[in-house]
Amino acid sequence: MKLLRHGTIGQERPGAMDARGQARDLSLLVPDFTPEWMAPEKLAALAAIDLERMPLVSAGTRLGAPVSGIRQFVAVGLNYRKHAEEAGMPIPVEPVVFTKALTSIGGPNDDIAMPAGSTATDWEVELGFIVGRTCRNVAVADALTHIAGYCLANDVSERDWQMKRNGQWSKGKSFDGFGPIGPWLLTTDEVPDPQNIPLELKVNGVVMQSGSTADQIFSVAEVVSYLSQFMTLLPGDLVITGTPAGVGLGMKPPRFLQRGDVMELSGGPLGIQHQCVI
Repeated sequence: MKLLRHGTIGQERPGAMDARGQARDLSLLVPDFTPEWMAPEKLAALAAIDLERMPLVSAGTRLGAPVSGIRQFVAVGLNYRKHAEEAGMPIPVEPVVFTKALTSIGGPNDDIAMPAGSTATDWEVELGFIVGRTCRNVAVADALTHIAGYCLANDVSERDWQMKRNGQWSKGKSFDGFGPIGPWLLTTDEVPDPQNIPLELKVNGVVMQSGSTADQIFSVAEVVSYLSQFMTLLPGDLVITGTPAGVGLGMKPPRFLQRGDVMELSGGPLGIQHQCVI
C-alpha cells in the first residue's frame, strides 16, 4: 500500500494511492498517519479499505511527508563504497550514524531554501524507512519485521557547515526542508527485498547519481540491528540509509546547487520527487 499525506503545510490529511495511481483521501476513516498507525495491525486495517470508495484528492494538491509525529530522524553516512571513496573517507567498519533535525523534514516536492550565503549545498538520494514496532537489541534476522514501510529521501547537505564547522555532520544536515521524504510510504508487503531498490538523482535533467541499494555496505536489516544496540527505535521513527556515489562534493572540481536548480529523484516503486532550489 502507498500511504501519503496531502494538503498545505501543517494541514495535511491522510491518503493512499489506488490501483490506478490516483490519490484517495482517507481522512473520513483515519485522523492522520501518526506513529501508532505504523503498527502491523493498523497497517492491516488500512490495507482492507476499498480505496475506490474513498474521495479523490484534487490533482495538483501538495504532498507532505507521508508520516506525521516522527520523533527521531536518524541517518547513516558513507554506506556505499564508491561514495566513501569519492568523499576521501575510509570504508567504515561500522555504520556511520548521525541525526537530522525534525524540522528538516519536508514534502517530496517542496522547494529547498538554500541557507544564506551558502556556496556548498549538495544532494543525496537515499532509501528511507519508517519503524513500525519498537526496536531494542534486535537480531539481523528479525530486523525487517520491525519496519512499517519504505520511502524515497533526499539528504540535502550544506557541506561547509557539515565539514568545516567543528566536524559535526548534523549542522550541515538540519536546515529547514533539508529532509524531503515521499511521495508515499510503501508498506513492506510491497517491498520483497529492500536491497533491490534503484536510486537516481538528476540536477537540471542531468543524471548525477545512479545506483542501487544492492551496493550498500550495511544492509537495511544490519542498520536496524546496529542502531537498536545503542538506542531504542520507536514506531514512526525515520531512518535514511546512505547515498550512492555522484554527490557534488565528490566531483572534480566540486559542483554544488545554485538557486533555480531543479532536482529530480526516483526510487523505482518508491516514486519520484521534484525540488526547486530557491
